[in-house]
Parts: sequence; C-alpha cells; structure tokens
Amino acid sequence: MRSVGMKKALKCLGVLALCAASQLAVLPAHAEVIAGRVVKVADGDTITVLDSANTPHKIRLAGIDAPEKKQAFGNASRLSLAQLVAGQSVRVETDKIDRYGRSVGVVFASGVDVNRTQLERGMAWWYRAYAREQSPANQAAYSLAEDDARSARRGLWVEKEPIAPWDWRRSARHGVQLELGTAAHGSGAQGF
Repeated sequence: MRSVGMKKALKCLGVLALCAASQLAVLPAHAEVIAGRVVKVADGDTITVLDSANTPHKIRLAGIDAPEKKQAFGNASRLSLAQLVAGQSVRVETDKIDRYGRSVGVVFASGVDVNRTQLERGMAWWYRAYAREQSPANQAAYSLAEDDARSARRGLWVEKEPIAPWDWRRSARHGVQLELGTAAHGSGAQGF
C-alpha cells in the first residue's frame, strides 16, 4: 500500500514540476522596455517608436493580428491604432525580435494596453498561434476582448465571415483572390 501512495505522490510532484517548467517557458528570457514617442503607424499592428536617443524601433504588437492594408478593415485598423498612439509617448514591453527585425511587444499608452484595445474595438484578431508566448492573464484578457467585440459586432466583426489576416496572407502568396466582404472594405474608421 505504501508504494502505491508513494508512486501517486511522485507522480503528483512530477506533474507539478512539469507545470512549473511550462510556466517558466512563458517568462521572457530577456525582457526589455522601450520608451519613446510613436512617429509612424504602418498598419493596425505595427508602429515605429523613437526613443530618447533618437533611435527608431519598429514594433510589432504582440498577441494580435490586424487586417492587412489591402484587406477589408485594413485602413480602419490602422486609423484606430493611430488614434490610440500617433505622436504619443508609449512604453513597450518586449522580449522578442521577429524575422523582420521588429521588436514584438505589448504597447502601453497612458497605462492602457493598446494591443488589447485594438481587439476590444474589433480592429484585430487575437493571434492564438502565439498564445503560448503570452502570460495566462493576457491570454484570458485577449480572448475575452475578441469574444466581446465579436458578440457586439464591433469593427471587422460586422462582416458575416471576416477573413483572418493569416488566411488572407496565405491566399495572397498563392495568388488566390479572397472575397473582400460586404462592409466598409477598410476605407474608413467606422466601428470603433
């Protein structure tokens, strides 16, 4: 009997150790904070921040994926982000550089998580493919923000079946023309 109890205890310890290790994997290896003024808004999830040494930093907003420029709601998403950060002082918490050399991080303006605000406005998707790189709290908050926007039909969610940017990019690479949708086609900033 004692050996069965010992085996269960060791199994529980193993599971706890695995859980602890998986949480450590989410923690940033070398977190960095970039502070500065936003000098460019390229699209709904990419900005340029000029720091106090006048060094520009291209920033890709972590955890979200906004419509591409030529995609429905692409311009509306860019205008939404510009409204939130253009010319503003921001703080970016980053721990990753993407394959394009951009710092990937969470942008804060006046203490507000701008990435999540884009989701709340219906101007981006929660980028679930990269959820493992987010804290559990951000995973929950970003999922809820997207779900709320979808339920309220805000922004791109007015479309019956909006095309996710990753699907749109894939189709563009393969020369397939996807339907733009029936709403604004990204020509304005409606929906937020």
